[in-house]
Amino acid sequence: MRRIHGKLPPELLEHTTPKTVGKDSGFKISSFRELVEQIAKLSYLNKDYLLFFRGQKSDYRNSNNNSTFYPTIYRSNYLSQPELDFRFEKLSSASKILVELLKQNNISGVSEIERKKYIQWSILQHYEVTETPFIDVTQSLRVACSFAQLDNDQPNAFIYVFGLPYYSNRISINSEHDLINIRLLSISPPQALRPYFQEGYLVGTDDVFNDYLNKSELDLNNRLIAKYEIPNNDDFWGIHFNRIPKSALYPDNDIIHSICQEITSEIKVELNSSNIGNYIKLWTDLEQIIINKAKRYFPETHTLTNAIYVLLKYDEENSHIYSEINYLRQFRNKLVHKPTSVSNDETIRMTENLKNVLNMLG
Repeated sequence: MRRIHGKLPPELLEHTTPKTVGKDSGFKISSFRELVEQIAKLSYLNKDYLLFFRGQKSDYRNSNNNSTFYPTIYRSNYLSQPELDFRFEKLSSASKILVELLKQNNISGVSEIERKKYIQWSILQHYEVTETPFIDVTQSLRVACSFAQLDNDQPNAFIYVFGLPYYSNRISINSEHDLINIRLLSISPPQALRPYFQEGYLVGTDDVFNDYLNKSELDLNNRLIAKYEIPNNDDFWGIHFNRIPKSALYPDNDIIHSICQEITSEIKVELNSSNIGNYIKLWTDLEQIIINKAKRYFPETHTLTNAIYVLLKYDEENSHIYSEINYLRQFRNKLVHKPTSVSNDETIRMTENLKNVLNMLG
């Protein structure tokens, strides 16, 4: 997504700058009314954008000490391609299960949901089923503040303000800013209560999924205009306002929530993505060792398949090791191309086998 720098009122400019707002501490606000007045100033100064909000318990920072807001599917200090591919495979599996369960429960609009993956992903994201390329925001300042204080045992909380393009459709794709903005109130079936109570929106990067060139383009901090720090207490609301209770943000008798819990149960048995990364890393090391070993007998060896063939022919004493490697290679192919067909326990077991082979090879 394209990076922007917002315009700030004088009191914020004494505290930070449009380019360093992510690195600086949050501007301290003492009351909800004061925060509303601040947002009014920001809205007036930044007429080219619609302001959206996100409330958090903590100010999460990246390695550059900058506030960071990655969609769940991209969150990791080191995200390997196999891990990322697995997460998207898991998302695809969850989407298929979602559509089937919506059909079984006669949910309104299921035919449209079946056709549009963005709607499927939006439901899965908002009900916290699995990682998606979207991140939750809201246009309701009260909702954002209520979430920031929800189940929060810290003395303070954080409110972030993002500048997004004006939207014209339920699913707005802005190619100029490389952004997708999804209005959950317009795409969610009426049986999905949570999006309506939370006034939710989802934001993502246009046309970038598991093949991005630069991970930083996926971070919503590219659209960060302001950051506020608010007290985590009832005094913040004053006598005229009050926080939204948890029972309202997460309403009972939400059929879609029940369906999503069922999906969560089904995909829990699937592979833990970090174990994919462990196996692939060890496999890469083994592959290089085997190729180098085969080159001693046949210098023109460049692929693992050829290397195993060469070693089975010239190093008969260790043929049992190379047969095991061939078995591990078949598992590696299944792991990469069909990760959801592999159990977590199986991967842990095969990883131990791989470690043993590496030890035998010295």
